[in-house]
Amino acid sequence: MNLKQLLSGKKPVILEKWFDLVIETYPAETARFLKGQANRFQNPVGHAIGEALEKVLDQVLSKDKPANTEEIVPFLDTVIRVRAVQDFTARDAVSFVLALKGVVREAAAEEIRANNLHEELFEIDSAIDDVVLVCFDIYMGCRERIYDLKAEETKRSVFRLLQQAKLISGAGEEETDPEAS
Repeated sequence: MNLKQLLSGKKPVILEKWFDLVIETYPAETARFLKGQANRFQNPVGHAIGEALEKVLDQVLSKDKPANTEEIVPFLDTVIRVRAVQDFTARDAVSFVLALKGVVREAAAEEIRANNLHEELFEIDSAIDDVVLVCFDIYMGCRERIYDLKAEETKRSVFRLLQQAKLISGAGEEETDPEAS
């Protein structure tokens, strides 16, 4: 039996432990809610996290070499988008994926040592690293969009203030509109 097959057999345990580690990255009150509320409509963030973790684990344990990270982008995007608008640093927003490495080692430590599965573990680590890089790209795209929206809103506010102060005439609005430049 190879390591991926072994870990696939332990999937429910791995997902539960990994989910708990991800939830611990949130403030205590939020973590209690995310973990305690199972209804996907009352807890869309918790549901999205659980779904993303399962898809990532499936991809990491798949037979594809390297893992096809494009298939998991929509699931990761949902989780990272939420973390990007919260007060997570880039490191904190994507580090939940790296927690999978520790969970995998904990779940299969004896088997890895006994069967000398270190090379297969390295492949799994590489697949996890690929997922982290995808998460970082998603996070940076979200943060760029947030900064763009803030800059556009600031331009509109300044433009409206200049109009109100009669420093810019309303007739030439199309020519002086900050969005047109």
